[in-house]
Amino acid sequence: MSGLGLSFSAALVHLIAGAKIQRTGWNGPGQYVAMQRPDENSKMSRPYAYLVSSADSIVPWVPSQGDLFSHDWVLVPN
Repeated sequence: MSGLGLSFSAALVHLIAGAKIQRTGWNGPGQYVAMQRPDENSKMSRPYAYLVSSADSIVPWVPSQGDLFSHDWVLVPN
C-alpha cells in the first residue's frame, strides 16, 4: 500500500503506548488524536480516544472507515 505514513493499526500501537497521532490528510492543522486512561476521579471507566481539533476543542473520537484503511497516520511530536 502506498502512503506517506503509518497504517491505522501501526498508529494504534503508538496511541495505546501514549503517543498522539494524526493524519496528514486532515484539513485542520494541529488536529490530533490521543488516548485517555480514566483514573479514580473520572466518570469514564475504560480508556477512550479523543480528538483535539485545530481550534483546541476536545471531543470523543471514533475512527471512520477512511481512517481505518488509510496509510497517512503520523506521530505528533511532543
